[in-house]
Amino acid sequence: MKNKQPPFQITNKIIDDVAEISELVGRLSAHNHLSSNPNLRRTNRIRTIHGSLAIEQNTLSLEQVTAVLNGKHVLAPPKDIAEVKNAYEIYERLDELDPYSVDDLLTAHGIMTRGLVEESGMFRTRPDGVVDQEGHVLHFGTLPQYVPDLVMELLDWAKHSDLHMLIRSCVFHYELELIHPFLQTAMAALEGSGIHCCSLNGILCLHGCQSSPSSTTISRNTTMPSMPATMQASPPRSSSLCSPSSKHRSSTPSIRVMQ
Repeated sequence: MKNKQPPFQITNKIIDDVAEISELVGRLSAHNHLSSNPNLRRTNRIRTIHGSLAIEQNTLSLEQVTAVLNGKHVLAPPKDIAEVKNAYEIYERLDELDPYSVDDLLTAHGIMTRGLVEESGMFRTRPDGVVDQEGHVLHFGTLPQYVPDLVMELLDWAKHSDLHMLIRSCVFHYELELIHPFLQTAMAALEGSGIHCCSLNGILCLHGCQSSPSSTTISRNTTMPSMPATMQASPPRSSSLCSPSSKHRSSTPSIRVMQ
């Protein structure tokens, strides 16, 4: 693997934020007895799942999410119920997964999107991107034939980088969004489940910062209509991990300042 570092700059604001977060984590670490309480851990996990899924328009209330996970029947859309069950399962299995493994990334994707999307547990096989409610293209993902290599290269960088895990996982999340390795409906499922790091909230961050508080889920908050025909023929916009001359490079600036 080339282990290229994604283009970004570390600002004073980032350093301040990392220091502040580390201080807060230290305060929480003084209360380790709280994390050993199984009832409290389950309650917090249910609240995390409910909050994350609600961002992606899951209609279940906190009480309904709790009921579903307690094995009770709930009158709700089957899709929303499946999202809750899938999200809980992947949280339960995080310790079994290698945060830097492509296979485990796809395994996590398969669990989170089981019964929800067409291409579950696999990288997308056709062009895809993000459009707004009017059908305007906001971002076009990497051409599908380049996706596996770019994801492997990104995971390799994340594994060997000596950056603080908070910065590393945020960069990972940003770059994975640029690559857009899964169909948009699947990307939304990943974000909604709170594990899109197999992104920021996902495997990498949770394994690398196990004692840290839960990260914030990032959502596009966009409705995804069918891909317009003009989008299929548009030039691809994708990850910046490739060289400037690469035919699948993003049109975003070569240096990004994280703020």
